[in-house]
Amino acid sequence: MQISQIFNRLNNSKFTKLLSQTVALGVSAFVLLSTTNANAAEQVVLKYGTFQGQVSVQELSQFTETGKTTPTLQAYLDAAQQDPAVARKALKAPIKADPAFLNNLLSSWAGPILVNQIGEVVHPPAGQLDQQALRSALSTSIQQNGEVTLLGAIQNYPNTSVELEGDRLISVYERLSSLAELL
Repeated sequence: MQISQIFNRLNNSKFTKLLSQTVALGVSAFVLLSTTNANAAEQVVLKYGTFQGQVSVQELSQFTETGKTTPTLQAYLDAAQQDPAVARKALKAPIKADPAFLNNLLSSWAGPILVNQIGEVVHPPAGQLDQQALRSALSTSIQQNGEVTLLGAIQNYPNTSVELEGDRLISVYERLSSLAELL
């Protein structure tokens, strides 16, 4: 069979309709997936007592994944006398469980306790903890990878900027680790 005959068979209205639907579906999926985190945090205000500095969520994510710091982040960690290895561990330490279980946990009596624990470290800049926003960030993190981490809460926080209380990071990490052991 020649190529032109194959093309003519494929060039009927059913194929054209299927192709156009497939392209439309692909474009829709791309738009939906690319705008999912349109309102997610982009900047993190690191606070250690009276010290305060700003880094991007991308810098913090890179640090958490690779252990490599940018000069800005390294300067902030040095100024705060924070051990990078401990900070990295605290940011990526997961509470792993079945996503449905974790979402049910967030909706149960324990949900506000978990949200408040994480809210001691991650919250809107100079503002009160928005439990619903943080719960949404945690739920999104759970749906993405089946776990809750402080970095996931930061990455999915529905605000362009979020504060990270560095001096409370380790204590909250220890409490969340204890909770993770119970799950």
